[in-house]
Formats: sequence, C-alpha cells, structure tokens
Amino acid sequence: MLPSNRTRPAFLMGALVLCAVCGPAIGQDAETKQRAKAVREMAKEGAPAIAKIAAYLDDAEPLVRADAVRTITDLGTARSIDPLLKALADGDPEVVVRATDGLVNFYLPGYVKTGLAGRLGRVGDAVRGKFIDEANDQVIEPWIEVRPELAPALNKLITSSTVIEVRANAARAAGVLRVKGSVDELLGALRSKDSRLMFESLVALEKIREPRSGPRVAFLFRDPEERVAIKSLEVAGLLRSLETAGDMQTAYSRASSIRVKRAALSALALLAQPQVRPQFLAAMTDKDDGLRTAAAEGLARLKDPTDAPQLDQCLNDEKKMPPRLACAFGLVQGGRIDLGEASALRYLLNTLNSKAWKGVAEGYLVEAARTKQVRTSLEGIAPGATKDEKMGLGRVLAASGDTDSQRIVEQLSRDPDADVMREGVRALRILRARLP
Repeated sequence: MLPSNRTRPAFLMGALVLCAVCGPAIGQDAETKQRAKAVREMAKEGAPAIAKIAAYLDDAEPLVRADAVRTITDLGTARSIDPLLKALADGDPEVVVRATDGLVNFYLPGYVKTGLAGRLGRVGDAVRGKFIDEANDQVIEPWIEVRPELAPALNKLITSSTVIEVRANAARAAGVLRVKGSVDELLGALRSKDSRLMFESLVALEKIREPRSGPRVAFLFRDPEERVAIKSLEVAGLLRSLETAGDMQTAYSRASSIRVKRAALSALALLAQPQVRPQFLAAMTDKDDGLRTAAAEGLARLKDPTDAPQLDQCLNDEKKMPPRLACAFGLVQGGRIDLGEASALRYLLNTLNSKAWKGVAEGYLVEAARTKQVRTSLEGIAPGATKDEKMGLGRVLAASGDTDSQRIVEQLSRDPDADVMREGVRALRILRARLP
C-alpha cells in the first residue's frame, strides 16, 4: 500500500536517506568481490604470483584476505610460508585458521582438506562452533624439519587468541608439526578450563613426546571430562613418567568410568613397575577385555618368567583378539622368539595380514624388536614374507632397527611389488634418520 499524501514527504525523505546509506555499501560489496576474484585469477600464474597475491593480505576486507590465504595455500610452494606466517597475525579468525592450516598443509600435503579450514567450506564461513573435538593421528614424517619461526607464531595463538577455536586449532597444528618449541605453551593451555583446548594440547604433547611433559599432566588424571582424563593418562604412560605412577594407581582404583580405568591400567603397563604386578595378575581374569589387555601388556613388560603359564593359557583360551595379541606379546617379551607355526612371534607376524588388527600387532613388534634377538628373527623371515608382512616389517625395522637392519630394509626398497617398495623406501629414510 502506498503512503498517504500526508505521509509521502516523510516516506520519500526516508527512502533518500536509505539509498544514501545503502548505495556505497552495495558498491563496496561489489568492489570486494571484484578484488577477491582478482586474487583467484592471479592463481593461474602459479607460484610467481604469490608475491602479488600476498599484497591482498593487507586488504581492508576479511573476505579478500581469506581468499588470498586460501589461494596462497593452494599454490603450496616454499614461497607460501612467509605470507602465511604474516596472516597468522590477522585480526579475523577465519583468516587465521586458514593460514594455520595452510602452513601445516605445506609440510603435510592434504591437511587443509581435513583440518578446520576444510570444514569452513566457502570463504566467509564463521569459525565458531566448527571445531571438531575428535583426536587426529596426523603428524609429519620424522625427517621433516619446520621453519623455526612457526613456534613463536603458533605459541602466540595458543596463549593469546580470544577465539577458542583458533587456540585449539593452533595447538593441533603444533602437534602435527611436532613443534618442540610449543611445549610450554601447550602445558600452560592445560590450565585453560576449556576442554577443547585442553584435549588438543594433550594430543599435541603426545605427538611431540617431550619427556618433561609427563609429570605436568598428572593433575588431569581425575578430570571430570572423561576424554581429558584418558588422554592425560595416555600421555604420561607414553612418556614413561615414573613420577606419576602413584597418581595412576589412584586413578585406577577410584575411577568410576571403565574407560578411565582401562587408560590408567594401560599407562601403568607402560611404566612396568613391579609393585603393580598384583593388579595386573588380578585384572587378567577381569570380565572387561580392555582390562585383560592392559594387564597382559603390564606382565609383558615386567618379563617375570613365572607369568609365562598364565600368558600361555591366555594365548590358547582367550576369545577376544586384543588380549590374545597382548598375551602373545608377553610371551615374546619373555623370550619366546621361535617362529614355529604355533609360536607367539609367528602369531604376531601373521596378524600383520589382518586389516583390522595389523596396527596392534605392528605396535607390539616395534617394541619387541628393540631386542636384538627378535630383530634377527624378523630380519631372517622378511624375504619370504607376504606383501602385508613385508610392509609391516619395514615399518617395524624403521622404528626399532639398527645398522644391521639396513640390508633387509634396502631389499624391501627394491621389492618388485610397488607398495612394498614405497614402504621400503620410506622405512629406509626413517631408519637412516634415526641412526647416528
């Protein structure tokens, strides 16, 4: 309905004011889109265009800056690092997240699709509420070294950003890149009271594996957030933090959650303290297969010969795969290193052919292969192993082999099967990087 004659002058005046306000905004929006389009067009020139695109990181509009970051990330050359580092200081959360993931993507290609930036989708998406709390196991290869400037830039985000998703994402990046220079900041973030940031910081500490972190996470063993308590126990156990053994036992005895109880006993199993043997023996007959698994792992590392009969019985009678594999590991650790068809070592080796359980068996073999006699047995069988066994043995020897292992790994790197060859080449790089 049109306004009456009496109100029409006021109506027209309001319309004129509205046009005066909206006109420039509409023009600015069009200009912003044009600049963003120009950034994307420059990408067609390839890496030489990075310097020109980087100039748009100073644009007044976050939309343009975010597009510039995304474009620089996609180009993905060493020239990308400096502008992405600059973008970490941007005031817009989306720009910062895209720059953070872009830096990780340079060292771990494909990360930008799986990280927080990948969940933002189109440029202009809000960062808040998009962070997924699930742990990730991505980490750069051991021989890769990141630029030293990354540590202080990520540390500033971890400690100072006002957006929790930005802080948590920076903590995740520090873990994926194994940034040792971020350990203190990650430890400080454990006091933040935000479970997302605490959890990501624990995962990062787990990946960086700095031993001094172990005792500093013990105060979280009984955290009310279950996943935080579990991850803190896993970190302390992985880092063999003997100082925390008493706190682990307390967590085990008082835990109301079976998942926390399993994590506590698994952590104690990694410490291999003789005084915990009674708990391990008692848990060997527990109805929970997770506790039986942790108990068998604890006995395995204690290497008490009197436990062999119970481990033997477990290997023969246990119905669940995890505790049965743990019992096989225990027998191997106790000196059963023959490769007969029914032997414990052969059982672990054969499990490398199982899609579901090869990761578990491989982890046990990595630990067992730290003993020269076990390595010798595995090296002897490698040439006649199956494809999956060869690939698994390559990873095992990469992690635990010595100079004598190089000959076998070199053979794997020349295997006629392309998958085995690729794994062998990777294993050889890791082994050579480890050896003095």
